[in-house]
Amino acid sequence: MLKTFRSALFLLAFAPALHAQAILPKANVFLGYSYNHFGANGFHDNLNGWELAGEGKVMPFLGIVGEYSSYYGSGKLHEQNFLFGPRASVHFDRITPFAQLLIGGSHLSANLSSDTSFATSAGGGVDWSLRGPLAWRSQFDYLHTSFFGGAQNNVRLTTGLVLRF
Repeated sequence: MLKTFRSALFLLAFAPALHAQAILPKANVFLGYSYNHFGANGFHDNLNGWELAGEGKVMPFLGIVGEYSSYYGSGKLHEQNFLFGPRASVHFDRITPFAQLLIGGSHLSANLSSDTSFATSAGGGVDWSLRGPLAWRSQFDYLHTSFFGGAQNNVRLTTGLVLRF
């Protein structure tokens, strides 16, 4: 997680110098499949779900992201995340790598019990331009939550379609 944070700081510090002089989108919306390897107190489950995110650019290399994700596991396990924060990105021809640090809340329902927790997510990914305003995103991050008094550090993998404005 420290390596991801350092990468995000690097992008924030050097993105203006590395930024291409192309006309870049001012916002984007993402919808895609997401996998979450959930682990808590010796219990592990592979959660499948989806993610919806929107980004508004405040500078050519810096945006503010809002994200909602929902995951479903075995039995009645259901996790929802509401996260917000900065995303640093650099545009190179057809690819746009990015790093982000998001904070917010998470809610877990499991059988007859549920809990809400503060949540943080650190990670990054790459958007590949397809055609016109469309791009394909692949993303990797660590999601930290504290359900039922214990700490969880879970890996999330996400992929899907980006619509840029």
